[in-house]
Amino acid sequence: MPDPRFYEDIGPIAAGELAAIADARAPGCGEGERPITLVAPLDKADGQAVSFFAHRRYLSDLAMTRAAACFITAEDAGRLPPGCAALITPEPQVAYARAAAALHRVRRHDAADPAVHPSATLEDGVVLHHGAVVGPGAVVGRGTSIGPGAVIGAGVAIGRDCSIGAQAVITFALIGDHVRILSGAVIGEAGFGVAVGRNGLMDAPQLGRVVLQDHVSIGAAACVDRGAWDDTVIGENSKIDNLVQIAHNVRLGRNCVLAALVGLSGSVTVGDGVMFGGQAGVADHLTIGAGAQIAAGAGVIRDVPAGERWAGAPARPIRRFMRESAWVAKMTGAREGGAER
Repeated sequence: MPDPRFYEDIGPIAAGELAAIADARAPGCGEGERPITLVAPLDKADGQAVSFFAHRRYLSDLAMTRAAACFITAEDAGRLPPGCAALITPEPQVAYARAAAALHRVRRHDAADPAVHPSATLEDGVVLHHGAVVGPGAVVGRGTSIGPGAVIGAGVAIGRDCSIGAQAVITFALIGDHVRILSGAVIGEAGFGVAVGRNGLMDAPQLGRVVLQDHVSIGAAACVDRGAWDDTVIGENSKIDNLVQIAHNVRLGRNCVLAALVGLSGSVTVGDGVMFGGQAGVADHLTIGAGAQIAAGAGVIRDVPAGERWAGAPARPIRRFMRESAWVAKMTGAREGGAER
C-alpha cells in the first residue's frame, strides 16, 4: 500500500470500470466483481490490487500473484492464476500507469496554506531560516536546522540534529538522526520510469519512498529518487558527494562512499562499505558486493563480487584492466614506431 503520509487513495473502483479508464477490456468482470483500491507489482499485489504483466522475466511472479486483476495481453491471459481477472490490453504497462493515476493522488501543500502548515510538527530547537516551507503532516526533530528556501514536503519525517541546506527539496522521505543534506539537493522526486505506448511515452507511477538512515550525508545538487514501489534506501553513515544521481529502488549499504558525478541506475543493490570513484556509473538491476571498489569513470554492466576492485568501461577486475591497457599501449606504440621508421 502506498504510504498514506504521501499519497491519497481515490478508490475503490470496480475492475470493469478501471479497465475502461485504462483503455482495456474486462471480459471476465461483471456483477459481484471485487473492488480495486490500489496498484501494485505482481509480487506485492493482494486481493485489492491490480497489477500488470509485460515481460517474460516476471513469469514466476505472475504464476504466484495474489492480485485481484492484472493488465495483460490477450496472448498471455491464459497464464493468469485462478481468481485473478484478466484486463486485456496490448499495452499492459501503459494501462497500469493510467490505473495508478485513477487510484492514487499525491498529497500536496495547498498554495493558500501558510508556508509552515498548521498540521506540521516541529520539536523544540528546530531552526527555520528565511523562506523555508514545511508541508502538511511533516515532522521535524529536535535541533534540526532547515536552510533558507528549503522545501519539506507533505508527510516527510526528519530526525533530530539534522542539517538541511538552502534550497534543498525533500519529499516522500523518512530521514534519520544526524543527517546532513547540502544546498540544492533533491530527495524523493519521481524516478525515471517510462511506459512505451502507441501514442508515445507515458510516465510510469512512482509510489515509493526514500529512506535515509542515521548519519547519512548528501552533497550539493545530488538527487535521490523515490522508489517506483519499494523504497530507495541509503544505509547508515554513507557519504554521497555533490552531483550524484541515485535512481529509484536503489538499496545502498552502510558506510558507502560515492564521489562526485556517480550514477546508480534503478534497482541497483550495493553492499556495505563500497567505494565509487568520480563519474562511475552502474547499469540497472545489478549487485555490487560488500567492500568492492569501483574506479573513477568505470562503467559497470555486470554484477561485481564482494571485495573486488573494478575499473574501465566496460568495467572489469582492475588487474585485467591494467594488463589490457598496457598491452594496448604497447601495441599502439610499436605500430607508431614502425610507421616512423
